Amino acid sequence: MLAHFVRRLLLTIPTIFALMFLTFVAIRLVPGDPVEVRTGERGISPERLEEFRQQLGLDQPIVVQFFDYVRDLFSGDFGTSIISHRPVIEEFATLFPATLELSFFAMVFAVLFGVPMGVIAALKRGSVVDHSLMGVALFGYSMPIFWWGLLLVLFFSVTLDLTPVSGRIDLLYFFEPVTGFMVIDAWLSGEEGAVSSALSHLVLPAVVLGTIPLAAIARMTRSAMLEVLGEDYVRTARAKGLSPFRVVGLHALRNALIPVVTTIGLQGGTLLAGAVLTETIFAWPGIGKWLIESIARRDYPALQGGVLLVSTLLVFVNLGVDLLNAAVNPRIRHAR
Repeated sequence: MLAHFVRRLLLTIPTIFALMFLTFVAIRLVPGDPVEVRTGERGISPERLEEFRQQLGLDQPIVVQFFDYVRDLFSGDFGTSIISHRPVIEEFATLFPATLELSFFAMVFAVLFGVPMGVIAALKRGSVVDHSLMGVALFGYSMPIFWWGLLLVLFFSVTLDLTPVSGRIDLLYFFEPVTGFMVIDAWLSGEEGAVSSALSHLVLPAVVLGTIPLAAIARMTRSAMLEVLGEDYVRTARAKGLSPFRVVGLHALRNALIPVVTTIGLQGGTLLAGAVLTETIFAWPGIGKWLIESIARRDYPALQGGVLLVSTLLVFVNLGVDLLNAAVNPRIRHAR
């Protein structure tokens, strides 16, 4: 197991280097000059513009800029935001709990509904129930996040007035953040109604963000269950007279969960990518909204650092999923 871990860890090194290069190059392909964004439209002398470029290191050749960027990364410096003048790593650490909280509740929603949908569809294979559930899953997988979010806002927030439109908690509540996770901080504050307010603000963003993972989990659960239900040990369990609940829950579902757990882990990337649009629609103050604003402002350091940090997190999430599969299935870690 240790050898497998070391081998997989070493494979992440070229991936991270590739991410450094791609983020550096891709961001500089975005039209616009960060110096002009910083100085605004007011008149400014060419000498002053050149001074700003020197401060940002943009007067250097692109190759020199890249090696300076990599050197700073190895020293733990992800740069300083052009707009806020705060270290990028500090801004990321401040905003990431909001994105993580939203992603967590979105995944809880996806698992709670996706796994039962897949199990029921497998047990009712070929029936109207099966086709209906998989149709819903396909609909959820195909629906663009920005369109789905707007539809839910119009129906639940505007028409029915059941949920808030934006933000993380009502403006009536004010308390100093302790963990950065609004539900936990609301509970720690002890203010009456704070937790329910935080949860109500989470409902629509979590549903919108969790719809695509839900569809993927439901379809994978159905496929895995159909494969397992045809195994000899399941037929033997039925022949022994075990209850359907024990046959499905104890014997079939436990063995079908290996590919499902892999799917759940890999959907973390979908959540973080989808959070960009979801946070923009619901004005959720997380990493996705921050990155969108950084693009508009041509904030190179914030974009480079934010994209690299998120991408690195995804690499290690995938590594963790791979190691978890290796721990569950020994054949994986012995494969070459």
